[in-house]
Amino acid sequence: MKIAEVIADLICDITYEDLSEDIKNRTKYLALDFIGLATRGSTFKSSKPIQSFIASLGGDENGVVIGSNHLSPLPQYAALANGTSAHSLELDDVINEASLHPAVVVFPTAFAIAEANKKSGKDLMLAAVIGYEVMGRLGKALNPTNVYDRGFHPTGVVGTFAAVATASKLLNLTKEQIVNALGIAGSQAAASMEFLNTGSWTKRLHPGWAAHNGIIAAELAKAGFTGPNSIIEGDKGFAQAYSIDVKPEEVIFPFSNDHNYILKTSIKPHACCRYKQGPLDLILNIVSENSLKASDINRIDIEMVQTGLPIVALPEKEKRNPQSSVDAQFSMHFGAAVAVLYKRTLLEEYDDQVVHRSEVKDFMNKVYCHRGKDLEVDFPKKWPARVKIESSMGIFQKEIDYPKGDPENPMSWNELIEKFCYVTSTCYEPNQQKYLIEEIKNLERIKSINDLTLNFKGGVHA
Repeated sequence: MKIAEVIADLICDITYEDLSEDIKNRTKYLALDFIGLATRGSTFKSSKPIQSFIASLGGDENGVVIGSNHLSPLPQYAALANGTSAHSLELDDVINEASLHPAVVVFPTAFAIAEANKKSGKDLMLAAVIGYEVMGRLGKALNPTNVYDRGFHPTGVVGTFAAVATASKLLNLTKEQIVNALGIAGSQAAASMEFLNTGSWTKRLHPGWAAHNGIIAAELAKAGFTGPNSIIEGDKGFAQAYSIDVKPEEVIFPFSNDHNYILKTSIKPHACCRYKQGPLDLILNIVSENSLKASDINRIDIEMVQTGLPIVALPEKEKRNPQSSVDAQFSMHFGAAVAVLYKRTLLEEYDDQVVHRSEVKDFMNKVYCHRGKDLEVDFPKKWPARVKIESSMGIFQKEIDYPKGDPENPMSWNELIEKFCYVTSTCYEPNQQKYLIEEIKNLERIKSINDLTLNFKGGVHA
């Protein structure tokens, strides 16, 4: 069988009744995280051009752009807007083994298609689990280091296939139609990492565009359009284009309630790239435990895995001189500076104004990043880090295997709700926040997802 055919079987075969209570609970947990991020992200400057573009198209469909009261677009445009918004904060979830962000592709697709077809909460949850599974399997099979080395962003590249999987389940496509949809998706998958050199907004677009493309691919296949069934492993196919070390065995195995990607997904507590999360945990911990002030610190040495260095630490000169919030999100030097100076690493610390503060710029010169070769033994399953801080109070060193938010070091439901309330505090009143939290906690009871998503519109500043 072709890999696309194996994926199609997986999509067709899994039912809601197959899912464990742990998986159902985790799906709702991740859905709440996504909704909060999309809501706050809808207020970002980078989201406004997309909203303007959608408004210019007109139309009166039932797609909901989270955080907006005046847009009701076609499903693919709702997914485009919501995926882009949710990714803008750099607080979205991560599948470590695949080094990609599933929620911001899967949930925009799931909500858009569920709205258009008046699907239930159970339908949406099942489709989301399938989307996470396909995204994790393909992402790990490609080996994310190879994808990055070729200049591509795994979230956007693999995300189109995950969006197809999610949409296909909700559209009740046949196996043949799903194989065609995956074949079509292979001609749409692309996402360049060049934004790292300019601080531009294109990374934020990647998951929204993947969701948009996946929906179109699924709809085209439903209408009879064909795509190659060899799209994954073919000699001119997806794997050949994006990797040099593809492992088909990471895709071809039965679904398990005990070993699946929605349970392997990490949550971010810091508003920046995933490769910075472990070091920031350590820096905040050392500074807090030892009551260190910025003036006490002479030098910070950070060790991380090689794959993360060109994303958040190199070239050193540029990473010590970010020019925008996007640059800052991908600068380990900046993250360390604000962690020490302000004891926080949230959205306010990544504001454009903070980027240009002299105290931040000065402190970045004390930060040095290195490869920790011994940390890579279990990468990408583990994303460990090591930090040494030299100060007038002494030398302090810590190491972490699982950053806060990893399944092995999880954020509790209460911690997630605190994060949700924080990110939506500028958009929803407390009673709106409480309502959405309770509705998502009981997502499986919702008969029509439209009854829920109508409440995504009404923000304080919508």
